[in-house]
Amino acid sequence: MHLIRFLALAALTIASSYAQAHVQGGVWHSHGFRAGLLHPLTGLDHLLAMLAVGIWSVRQSATLRLPLGFMAAMLLGVLTGVAGLSIPGLETGIALTVALLGVLLAAALPLPPVLAAAMLTGFAILHGNAHGHELPEVASTLGLMLSSAGLIYAGRMLGHRLPVLAVKWTGAAIAATGTMLLALA
Repeated sequence: MHLIRFLALAALTIASSYAQAHVQGGVWHSHGFRAGLLHPLTGLDHLLAMLAVGIWSVRQSATLRLPLGFMAAMLLGVLTGVAGLSIPGLETGIALTVALLGVLLAAALPLPPVLAAAMLTGFAILHGNAHGHELPEVASTLGLMLSSAGLIYAGRMLGHRLPVLAVKWTGAAIAATGTMLLALA
């Protein structure tokens, strides 16, 4: 029930933002809390990556440490982006993270905790770095982190409720989308 409320709230927030964008103009180019909050919900790569991290973390042995570590590493990535550090091939790397997370879900592949944490740390730094360049203010970072945490939580709720076969199909769809994003990067 909490997941349905979260998704309904997210849909209403996005819908109202589109309506206001025409009236006020420039909403999508602001860098405030609202821009950070909405950004993960409007970017397919970030949306799918956060949901996949949540779903996949449920199936791993370090189930709660993985999303918490991901969030910490993503904040580190944001700080590197705000500081001006550019990662070569960033868009390609982000698309690759979506594809790989989808493959991990589709394969129902458990990894040793250290390997899982190292992999997610790298993924999180890539996503965070991109957002640090796009949303460099403290308020937008707070919105980004809150929204990302909500998406990971939603993914965890799905991971607890979906049967294994549904998780595998979800992973296959995420992998296919990541591959498409990779082709466009």
